[in-house]
Amino acid sequence: MIILQHGVDFAVGDELLDAMFRERRRIFVDLLGWNLPVSPTGCEIDQFDNASATYLIAVDDDGDHLGSMRLLPTVGPHILGSLFSSLAADGVPCGPSIREITRLCLAQRLAARARLHVRNQLISAMVDHAPMRGIESFTGVVRPSFRASVLAMGWRAATLGPEQRIDGMALGAFRIDVDADTPRLLTATGIYQSTHVIERAASCTAAA
Repeated sequence: MIILQHGVDFAVGDELLDAMFRERRRIFVDLLGWNLPVSPTGCEIDQFDNASATYLIAVDDDGDHLGSMRLLPTVGPHILGSLFSSLAADGVPCGPSIREITRLCLAQRLAARARLHVRNQLISAMVDHAPMRGIESFTGVVRPSFRASVLAMGWRAATLGPEQRIDGMALGAFRIDVDADTPRLLTATGIYQSTHVIERAASCTAAA
């Protein structure tokens, strides 16, 4: 099951969001060594975690976090536009119909096959979410190896420019265009799957 979470307000506790932010720390800070802020409670939270962000969170039957991703509007501050604009050779794609994919995070405790299943659930939910919000494109900044995987998934996708080394890390940007045909394209590559989604309004967490 996927929880579609609109916004976050750091006021009172939310166990699911706390678990997501802690898993993000384990993946991006502890495992990958990224230089990211970590809260006193051990959560990876940055300046883009706010009321404008949308979260897709995969949970098991007990409601425990299995994986998640964050979608950011590109009409305001976002990672590509604010931090890595040089990766977009012809300018950063921005607009009300474009969202940025960030912080794709899969629980470390899962086996490889389970992580792949959760990843595909999140991608499918993202694609299903797009037409309901008038989203026509997604952008993202990732390692070159993962960008190659994104481009090979079967949807209409392209690089935004050559990879670059920034602060010692190789990075590249991409754009994905989605429409009514996207589920069929992703079904052909074994990625798209019907996924149960529960939508909830902005929630609170004490993770900060």
